[in-house]
Amino acid sequence: MILEDLKKTKLPDDPGVYFFRDRKRHILYVGKATSLRDRVKSYFANDLMHTRGKHIVDMVTIAKTVTWVMTDSALEALILEASFIKKYQPFYNSREKDDKSYNYVVITEEEYPRVLTIRERTMLTGTPPQYRRVFGPFPEGGSLQEALRILRRILPFHDSCQPGQGTPCFDRQIGLCPGVCTGEISKEEYARRIRHIMLFFQGKKSQVQRGLEREMHAHAKRLEFETAGEYKRMISALRHIKDVSLIDTEIKEASKRASRTRRAAFRIEAYDIAHISGTDIVGVMTVVEDGEARPNEYRKFNLHENARANDPLHLSEVLLRRLEHPEWRLPGLIVVDGGVAQRNRILKVLHDRSVAIPVVSVVKDPRHKPKDILGDRELTGPWKKDILLANAESHRFAVGYHRKRREIRGRARLPKDSRV
Repeated sequence: MILEDLKKTKLPDDPGVYFFRDRKRHILYVGKATSLRDRVKSYFANDLMHTRGKHIVDMVTIAKTVTWVMTDSALEALILEASFIKKYQPFYNSREKDDKSYNYVVITEEEYPRVLTIRERTMLTGTPPQYRRVFGPFPEGGSLQEALRILRRILPFHDSCQPGQGTPCFDRQIGLCPGVCTGEISKEEYARRIRHIMLFFQGKKSQVQRGLEREMHAHAKRLEFETAGEYKRMISALRHIKDVSLIDTEIKEASKRASRTRRAAFRIEAYDIAHISGTDIVGVMTVVEDGEARPNEYRKFNLHENARANDPLHLSEVLLRRLEHPEWRLPGLIVVDGGVAQRNRILKVLHDRSVAIPVVSVVKDPRHKPKDILGDRELTGPWKKDILLANAESHRFAVGYHRKRREIRGRARLPKDSRV
């Protein structure tokens, strides 16, 4: 997806959840936003690779459309995001977390259920009956904690005090516990409170409002005006959620995430072709990350016979087939063996596929030693050593694979694309 495609999409300046989709409308990534328009536009900024990482650049490249659901607040957007991640399990959401554990909200299976946050790895060690309901995953722990603080001010719940202990807990004294510890709320009324909270985490705010209104009128009919007033306060707070603090927390977490991503490994992919007069043509891809070769990510390609031995054409075929594998992380830089013709052919393929990756080519002397690097000098300078390593690896790997193919020609047919 490119910026011109986004300009055709009229995103609202409102909170909500957005979905990046591929050409078959499969969901690649789910995110939340306080402004859908500004948030989605940020995915087309020049510094995306540094702020979000290569996996998100890959996702935007593959995506063809963006759809969205608007919400009344950032709090509801956060709740809906978790619900959609759980429902669709998008590939690039799981990639973004790497090996970290998601956060969940759990409702415990007790007479007076508690509302707690818990890590996935901790939750999996518990026994299933321990939790009545589980909501999530929530990608950002800080935002989730702030969201629960906001929700607790609207619908007070208990998380630590002992039911009926007699003395009010600290949370009761500041209005965050409904009185479980002092016996001020019955088991039945607290059960209704928990149902409201569960409905909210299912994205059913309007249903929660209707339930609170029924309870307010019921208390008013019984002349319990103080309790009815408390329900009126809940309804008003729910209709006018003040989540500025949540927005601030999300901004801080985004900044931390960007800082972590800036330290991520820079990936270079190098391509080379090997053949003898257009026969037994093979292509290879090698990978270097932060100065280290990654042999487990090298790839081999068997190519069509071509008597004219057109290396630029063969390189474009390799790249086109490589781009058919969205599960292979896209690089920050592509290196090809050759000169202007090879580099221009690769640039054309990337342009036709709307993929924005810089390309350099390594020019060789008559003894096949590196003589020059053609491309952006801002890249060829700081990454020169890595570029030459990737190019050398691609040449070595291509020659070795070509020799092997010649040896087994006629005895077996190699798989089209394979791992090393």
